[in-house]
Order: sequence, then structure tokens, then C-alpha cells
Amino acid sequence: MGNLSTLVMIDIGANNLHGSIPTEFAKLVNLKEIYLGLNNISGQIPSSLYNISGLETIALAANELSGTLPSNFAHSFPNLNGLYLRLNQFSGTIPSSISNVSKLTFLDLGHNFLSGDVPRNLGNLQQLEVINLQWNQLTNDPSTRELSFLTSLSSCKHLKRIQLGYNAFRGTFPKSLAFSNWSDSLDVFITSGNDITGEIPVEISKLSNLVWLGIGKNRLSGSIPHELGNMRKLQKLTLWKNKINGTIPESLCNMEVLFRLDLSENQLSDEIPSCLGNLSSLRELFLDSNALSSNIPPTFWSNIGISTLSLSSNFLNGSLPLGIGSLRSLSNLNLSRNQFSGEIPSTIGQLQNLVNLSLSMNNFEGLIPQSVGYLVALAYLDLSGNNLSAASFMGNAELCGPSQFNVAECRIGGMKRKNKRRALTFALASVAVALVVTTIFMVWFLKYRKISRQLPIPDLIGQSHQRISYYEVVRGTNNFDEANLIGRGGLGLVYKGTLQDGIIVAVKVFNTEVQDAFRRFDLECEVLRNIRHRNLVKVISSCANLDFKALVLEYMPNGNLDAWLYSHNNFLDLSQRLRVMIDVASAMEYLHEGHSFVVVHCDLKPSNILLDGDMVARVSDFGISKLMTADKLIAQTKTLGTIGYMAPEYGSEGLVSTMGDVYSYGIMLMETLTRKKPMDDLFIGELSLKRWVFESLPDRVMDVVDANLFSRQDEQFSFKETCFKLVMELASQCTSESPQERISMKDVLVRLNKIQTNLLHCPTTSQNRM
Repeated sequence: MGNLSTLVMIDIGANNLHGSIPTEFAKLVNLKEIYLGLNNISGQIPSSLYNISGLETIALAANELSGTLPSNFAHSFPNLNGLYLRLNQFSGTIPSSISNVSKLTFLDLGHNFLSGDVPRNLGNLQQLEVINLQWNQLTNDPSTRELSFLTSLSSCKHLKRIQLGYNAFRGTFPKSLAFSNWSDSLDVFITSGNDITGEIPVEISKLSNLVWLGIGKNRLSGSIPHELGNMRKLQKLTLWKNKINGTIPESLCNMEVLFRLDLSENQLSDEIPSCLGNLSSLRELFLDSNALSSNIPPTFWSNIGISTLSLSSNFLNGSLPLGIGSLRSLSNLNLSRNQFSGEIPSTIGQLQNLVNLSLSMNNFEGLIPQSVGYLVALAYLDLSGNNLSAASFMGNAELCGPSQFNVAECRIGGMKRKNKRRALTFALASVAVALVVTTIFMVWFLKYRKISRQLPIPDLIGQSHQRISYYEVVRGTNNFDEANLIGRGGLGLVYKGTLQDGIIVAVKVFNTEVQDAFRRFDLECEVLRNIRHRNLVKVISSCANLDFKALVLEYMPNGNLDAWLYSHNNFLDLSQRLRVMIDVASAMEYLHEGHSFVVVHCDLKPSNILLDGDMVARVSDFGISKLMTADKLIAQTKTLGTIGYMAPEYGSEGLVSTMGDVYSYGIMLMETLTRKKPMDDLFIGELSLKRWVFESLPDRVMDVVDANLFSRQDEQFSFKETCFKLVMELASQCTSESPQERISMKDVLVRLNKIQTNLLHCPTTSQNRM
């Protein structure tokens, strides 16, 4: 390679390379960019590499490189604008000469073993946009009690990200620090995990464009400045594990796009502001380990989007209302170590996404609700330290356990487990709770079996479909054995089953405890019995009685698109991904225009795109879809789709139309080619998947495309680049803010087919489906 004297760029990142950096690189005197990140390269940076003075980008992140940075760094790379050495094993100090690299815009040295003081003259880097020094052992000048290097950085008026977390910085924020210098540019400011003392500077509220303020795990004291409420664009505010006291200011409710609020492990007191419950964007709230008192404000029970609510170790009291069942997105609920009383509401069984539930060390009493047994995603449950009734355990002759629960004593090795539906990890005295859940499922199954023998099974799908009895469904899934469980969702479980004639099917069992389950079952039956298309999941039959609802569907052996995109064991090439999206477009055109009525799916996303044995895509899950007549193509709904895929008008006004499906399709098309979910950690602040893709067009589209889909050394690289541009432009049109500016699924299908046809003319492109 050393003979390639005119080479200007090397990009061999993410290739699992081993060994050291070749010294031959030093012969590439015209080299400007070197990308070796995401490999297993070890050793030191060859000293000869420092002789390539024309280098503009050095990207060596995520390797096993070691050694120190030379003191004459600036002299070696006067034209450098990007230095990426994160996630390596570099040691020593940051050379002070680095502040003389005047063109430097990105300085990423995070996750190494660097030590010593941060250079005080970094303010000379007037073009600097990102500085990441997190997870090192860096210190500040010990001669002053202030983080003086921050004062120097305030001269860098183009800074967008300052990441200094998890070092050994000690002292206070400088009183002379001009936060206002960053007001127009800075969007991330993180100093968590240090030993910063003093109060939170009021001036920090001048960072009007900040989206993430992280100053947790320090020793900050005083109260939370109410001026922080002026930071209207803030999405993440983390002040956890400090010594902050006083009350939670209501001004925080002015942060209308706040996604995560973490004030845990402080000394906050008094009430929780009720207005926090009105923040519709709030998804994660951590107020645990404080001294908060009173009830949980009623407004909290209407925040249907919140996923994590942690209020443990306070002095909160009162009872939990039935309205807790409205928090359908909740996955983590921790109310332990408070003073809550009364019964655990039965509506808790409606929290179908709940993974962790802790109500321990309170004053709850009465029966454990039977509905707890229907929490299909639950992995951790702790109800210990309450006054719950032993009656929850009675009336089940085959149960065993401690004598205080009025059940027989267990014989070691003599019990055969009858229910393997979940493995719940319990804290403290949780064996008894496990027996409750087991009992509930035994009773539930026996009840369904009895009812099914007594009641007729209505023909909800229609005469043209095969009729299947409840008994055959039970037998075909081996009594709904967990070994046959192939899917979970908010409405219930999906099992693989075998019918009497040997046909393998998927059985979608609706959880009848979930609100609207009956309506959604009827709706899905209504949709599926009226539509037929090769790219829609095929319904074989329905099975229903008063307490049991299930759809028997064609089995899809290759799972769903989401699994194929993010699995390490599977891979779809460009042609296959386009073919899948063409299949989806064909199905959606049929739903929108193939009947006298219109079907709006309302929840298009990769997990709802199933793949059959020939990798043909099938659109599934019509539980929240809408049936419309041709003269009324817009409707309103209160049933939300999935965040990240919903059209703007869907989430804000509840307006449903075919154009909403087009928007979701466009987001899914972007995700399929970038392999980035719309809620990926990359997307914070105003940066979204849609904006990321849009801003890459037309010249930088290859920066966002999944790197597994192309190689810059490929003879057909320019051809593929054109293909990617066309697809991403199409996806951008689908995701226009205004529904009127989006194109129809019919036009999407025509254009995608043309792109696929052109791609097939490329001789090196795989034309075979898996």
C-alpha cells in the first residue's frame, strides 16, 4: 500500500482487523483522511505517521491502541480538523500543543486512560464544535478551586457538545464562565461523575438551545434555579446523586419537549408539581431517594406515553387509583419504600409493557389482583413488605409453600412445574408471590377450557375460512406452552401451533384483560375477512368465546423485518431490502385503493412486517387500523401508533388518513437502508432520523446508509450511490410535514419498482432471494 503515493483517503473501519497500524502508511504523503475505527487494532500509533502533515481526519476510535500523544502534536498535524481516538487505551496527558491546531473542530478522546490537567488554553481552538473527554482520569489545575479550563473553552463560540463526565475534576463552575457565549450553539453539556461542588449556576439557563444537561453524580448543593425553566428546548435534564435541596420548581414544566428528568438521590422535599404530569413528551421520570411527600398528582395517570416512573424511597402516601391502568407505555414502575396504602388496583393488569414492578415496603393490603398474572412482559416483581392477604393463595389444592399461606408444605423434588410461562425474578420474600402468579395462570387456563366446551364458537371470519375449535388450538400449541411462544405484544401473545392436518400456524391470543381487546379483535376480524393480497398476512380462522379471543394466521417462518435488520445472525442485502419494501408498498396500495372502502393501517413499523419462507413480506397487525369510505378519507382517533413512526398530525391532533401510513412507510424505508431506529440514541435535540437523512442529500447520502450494504472499492459504487439517493429522496417525500405534500402509495410503488429494475441491471448485485 505504501506505493499508492497519490492516495488521499483510507477507509477500512468496522472490519474486525487485528494487528498494528502499518508503518508503510507513512509513505502515503498525500493522505488526508484515515478511518480505521471499530476494529481490534493494537499497539501504538507509529511515530512515522506523525510525518504526514497533510492529514485532516484521524479516526481510530474503538480499537485497542495504547501509548501517549506526542508533545509536538500541533506541529505534526497543522491541518487537522477531526481527531477521533475514543474507546482505546491511550494514557499520559493531553499535550498542550493541541490548542495550536487551529482548524480542529472535533476532539474526541473519551474512554481512555488519560490523566493530568486539561490544557488551559483550549480556547485557542476557535473552530471547535465537539469536545469529548469523558471516562478518563483527567484533573483540573489544583491551584484554583474552579474548573478554570471551562473559562477558556467559553471562547469557542461554535461549540455544540461539551462532554466531560466521569473524570477527576474537583471544584466549582467558574463564576466568570460566560455561558451566554454558547447560547446559540451548545446542545449538549455533560459533567456528570466528577466532584463538582457549589451551586448550579443560574447563568447556565442562558444555554437556550441546550437539549441535554447532565450534571449528575457530583456534590452540587443548594436549590434548583427556577430559571432553568427558560431552557425550552431541553430534552434531558439529569441532576441525580447530588446534595440539592428545596422543592422541585414548577418552572421545569415549561420544558415542553422534556423526555428524561432525573432528580433522584438528592434532598428534595415537599410535593411533586402536578404540572409534571402534563408534560406529554416526558417518557422517563426519576424522583427516587429524596424526601418528597403527599400523593402522586392525579395528572400523572393521564400521561399515556411515560415508560419509566421511579418514585421509590420517599414519603409519598395515599392509594393508587384505577387510572394507573391508563399508562399503557409503562415498562418500569418503582413505588417501593413509601407510605402508599389501600389495595393494589386491578387495572394494573392493563400495563402490558410492564417489565419491572416494585411496590415493596409500603402499606398495601388485601388481595393481590388476579390481573397481575396477565402482565405478559413482566421480568421482575417485588411486592414484599406489605400486608397482603393469604387468601390470594387459597383454593388451589396442588400449590405448596410456606404454611402461613394456608398451602401444603413442598416436597423437595416432588413438584412438577405446570406453568413455564415466565421466569420472574423476585426480591426479598418473593417465593410466595411466584406461587400467586402460577396459581392465577392455572385458574385462567382451566376457566377457558371449561367455557370453550360449553359455548359455541362464532364464525367471525366468514364461511370461506376453515373453522377451528378451541380444543384444536389448545392441542396444537401444547396447552400454550412457552416453548411455542414466538411473539409478544401489547394485546397478547403469539404461539406457533400445528393443526390436525399438519399445517403449521401462528395463533394470536388476545389478552382479554386489556382495555379495547374485544373491539380490536373484532376490528382485526373485520379487516382480514374483507381483504386478500399476497403481501398481507393470511388469516386461516378465528376462535372465540366469552373469555377467549384468538386469530389463527398463516405461519411466517422467517420472523419479521425488525429481527432481520438488527440480528447479528441474519443479513439482507440491498436488493432484498428493496424487494421487502416493494412488497410492503404493494400491500399498502391495495389497502388504500384496492376496494370500495379504505383501510388505514395506523401502525406500520418493521416488527409488523412478517417474512414468509420465500422472504416475501406480509403486512400484519390490524388491531388499531381504520376502515373508511371513499368519501371520508380522514378520521380522528385516540389510539396512538408507535412513537417515531407516527405522522405529526397523528400524534398532535389524532388525525388518521392514508397519508399517515405514507409517512410511517417513509420512516420505515429510511430505517431499512440506514439500520437506525427512529428512537436511536443518535437522535437527540432537533436531530431525528428524518432530518439526518434529509440533510445527507444529495452529496453525503453514503454517510447515513448502512455500511454493510456497500464498499467504496466496489466497481458499482457510483451506481449504488445513485440508487441510494433515489430511495432516500423518495423516503423524504413520504415524510413531508404536510400530508398534502406526500405522495401516494401507488406512486411510491411505481418509483421503487423502477429503482429495483435499474439495480437488477447491475451485474454484481445479488438478484436471488434467500
